[in-house]
Amino acid sequence: MNGLYTSDTIVALATATGAGAIGVIRLSGNEAIAIADTIFKAHHAKPLAEVATHTVHLGVIEADGQQIDECLATVFKGQRSYTGEPVVEFSCHGSSYIIAQVMKSCLAKGARLAEAGEFTKRAFLNGKMALSQAEAVADLIASDSEASHRVALQQMRGGFASEIETLRGELLNFASLIELELDFAEEDVAFADRDSFKALLSHIKQTITQLVASFSVGNVLKNGMPVAIVGKPNAGKSTLLNALLNEERAIVSDIAGTTRDTIEEVLHIGGIAFRFIDTAGIRETHDAIEAIGVQRAKEKIAKAQIVIFLYNQYDDTVADVVAFVKEHYREGVFFMLVHNKIDLYTEGVHTFDEQVRHALVGYNITLLTLSAKERVYLEELKQSLTNYAQQINKAAAGNTVVTNLRHYEALQQALTAVERVEEGLASGLSADLLAIDIRETLYYLGSITGAVSNDEVLGNIFSKFCIGK
Repeated sequence: MNGLYTSDTIVALATATGAGAIGVIRLSGNEAIAIADTIFKAHHAKPLAEVATHTVHLGVIEADGQQIDECLATVFKGQRSYTGEPVVEFSCHGSSYIIAQVMKSCLAKGARLAEAGEFTKRAFLNGKMALSQAEAVADLIASDSEASHRVALQQMRGGFASEIETLRGELLNFASLIELELDFAEEDVAFADRDSFKALLSHIKQTITQLVASFSVGNVLKNGMPVAIVGKPNAGKSTLLNALLNEERAIVSDIAGTTRDTIEEVLHIGGIAFRFIDTAGIRETHDAIEAIGVQRAKEKIAKAQIVIFLYNQYDDTVADVVAFVKEHYREGVFFMLVHNKIDLYTEGVHTFDEQVRHALVGYNITLLTLSAKERVYLEELKQSLTNYAQQINKAAAGNTVVTNLRHYEALQQALTAVERVEEGLASGLSADLLAIDIRETLYYLGSITGAVSNDEVLGNIFSKFCIGK
C-alpha cells in the first residue's frame, strides 16, 4: 500500500467555489513543488524546492510575465503531507478570476485536474490512513450536527479501523496455522490449538455482533433521527410541524386532507438532527392522489425512529388509538402518543388517556398532551425528544459505533462467515474446509479497512467526495 499511487501531479480548488476572502489551490504529486516554482516567486527569492517542509512563504504568482496575485504558499515535502506525497497549497485571494488563472497556470505547467476525492484516495493508497478513515473524511465534511461531527471525528482518528485490524490480525495468526496443517495433511498434525481457536472465534463473534448492533445508533447520529408525525386528517400534524420549526412551513387548513404528500424539515435538538416528516392524514379514501399520500405516510412510519401520533377525544376513539399502535408498533422505536387540541376542551382528556394507557400495557409508549395551535406543552414534547437524544448519545459515548452502510454490510457478511467457522469447528470439519470460511471472514474484515480492495470499490467510494478533497 506504500509508494506513490501515480506519477501524475494533480491540482484542484480545495475551498468552496465562488467569490470569497480566500481560495486555497492544492497541488499534489512528484512534480508539485517543481510546478509551483515555475509560477510562484517568494519574496525571499529562494525557490520552494530549497525551503524546509511545513513552511509558509509570501510571494507572487505570475503567468506570461503578468502578476496574478500576491499569496501564501505552504510546502509539504516527501511523504509528510495529507496525501503522502509532495504538496503545495496556494492561499490566494478568493476572486474567481484569480482562482481560474492560477489553476490554468498549474495545468499549463504539467498538472492535471484532480478527480473527486483523489487527494484522499492518494492518502489511502500511500498508507496515510485506512479506508474506513478515508470514508470518515467525507462524513466529517458532510456532518451537520454535533453528533454526526463527533462520530465522524472518532472514525477519522482510526479507533474503528484499529479494532477491525486487531481482530483480523488475531484471526490471521490462526489462519496461518490452519493453512500450515494443510501442508502436513498426510501426517495428521494439528498446529492450531482448537480450544484456543474456539475462544478466539467466540471473542470475534461477540465483537462483530456488537458492532453490527451499533449501526442503528450510528445511522441516526450520522443521518439524523427520522420522526414521522402521523394521525387522521385535520389532527394538527402540519400545525405541530410549524410550531416545532417556529415558521409557517406547511399549509394549515380546516379542510381535512390538506397535506397530500410528505413534507420534511430538520431541527437540531440535543446535538442530534431530527428529520421531522409531516405526513398525509391516514384514512380510507377513494381520492387517488390522497391514497398515494396515505401509502407514503405508512411507509414513513415503517422507517421512522420516532413516531408522533396525534389524536383527540372528539375525532378519535380509544379503540382508534390502540389499533394504530398495535398495527405500527415496533421494538426499538420511540412511540409518542400526543393528545392534541386541548385548547378546545379540558374535561375528559385525563380519563381518555388513562383508558389508552390501560389498553396498551406492555407497550413502551410515551403519552403527552398538547395544543399545537396555541403551543401549550410544546416544550414538554421537545424535552421528551431531547431526553431520547441524550439516550442515543449516551449509548454511543465511549463506544465504537458503525455509521457506514458499507461497513455494516461487510460486518454482517463477516459475522455469517465466523458462524460457519464455529459450526465447522464444532462438527470436526477438516482444516481445508475450515480455511475457506476463515479466508472469507478475513476478506470481509479487510474490505472495511482497505487491507483488501479493488478499483471498482475504491472508485465508488471516492466518487462521492467533493473535488479538492
